[in-house]
Amino acid sequence: MKYTTRQSAILLLSDGTIFHGKSIGISGKTFGEVCFNTGMTGYQEIFTDPSYFGQIMVATNAHIGNYGVNDLEIESDSVKIAGLVCKNFSFNYSRVDSTGSLEDYFAKQNLICISDVDTRALVSYIRDNGAMNAVICTDGTSIEDLKIELANVPNMEGLELASKVSTTEPYFFGDENATYKISALDLGIKKNILRNLAKRDCYIKVFPYNSSYKDLAEFNPDGYFLSNGPGDPDPLFGAIEVAKEIIKNNNPLFGICLGHQVIALANGVQTYKMFGGHRGINHPVKNIITGKGEITSQNHGFAVKREALEGHPELEITHVHLNDDTVAGMRMKNKNCFSVQYHPEASPGPHDSSYLFDQFIDNIKLATAKTM
Repeated sequence: MKYTTRQSAILLLSDGTIFHGKSIGISGKTFGEVCFNTGMTGYQEIFTDPSYFGQIMVATNAHIGNYGVNDLEIESDSVKIAGLVCKNFSFNYSRVDSTGSLEDYFAKQNLICISDVDTRALVSYIRDNGAMNAVICTDGTSIEDLKIELANVPNMEGLELASKVSTTEPYFFGDENATYKISALDLGIKKNILRNLAKRDCYIKVFPYNSSYKDLAEFNPDGYFLSNGPGDPDPLFGAIEVAKEIIKNNNPLFGICLGHQVIALANGVQTYKMFGGHRGINHPVKNIITGKGEITSQNHGFAVKREALEGHPELEITHVHLNDDTVAGMRMKNKNCFSVQYHPEASPGPHDSSYLFDQFIDNIKLATAKTM
């Protein structure tokens, strides 16, 4: 391997803190909210997860790119993170079923990446000071100019981003002869959610984020699904109205992540922006109903207010995050509706929570039996 000189690069945080590193070779600058993921594998799934849209990702794993990329290991059709910060970027890769290098993958989509950063110090700083906006610069723009541009980047709180990642036209997924039909509202849906539903004998019609309840109901579905996605749930007025209609009609409803927050808002329960958020594939959750623990995949910077949920007469908490006691799941007492804050589709991540998809199918079967 020949020695090559790489361009110096910086990560500038909105509070003025600077971290130095090297460019992987793609010149430019990119802005977003800086956050970190503690997963030790699954970087391609993370980079293509629509929930990360608008965020600069810090990888805590020391090596990124070492196993290349695979065309099948994607959660959407393109990279969704705003940029990547890592310690060691591997230009060489080794894996039997790799289809290319991460370097080429980023180059095709012009994703800005800074490596050789002290990511342990950076993650510690974010833990202490919270998630904040930042810019990665690899083109030599002056610090003063970067500060001016960074000051104009909107904060994540109050930011509607589902429209940036949702499908623009409805589409189908799965076998049209499947037993169950699902209407899914795409707020930034991951492909592995669709795979999990299809694997359970479901035919899914995926609708744009701004679709109405009437649109979803015209498919005559057996159940409804509200997906994960990026940004603040508060501005999603249309999705909240859809959730209200589904709940009013007592249709089987399942929500994940942003969909979970939308269901809370549809019930008048507030959400809030977290100090740092939860992102990784090793988060401990307790299922209060069964008493069992689960290791989960999580990716969210907003959460449902626990005190408001506990005071709601028609809702109950079903899962709690064991690190900070935040709400990780809930269900309605008198409606066929439940949701979780984390990712049971586990891509990447453990499969402890895949039973939730089975629970959704069981709820559909129960609702179907009552109407017969």
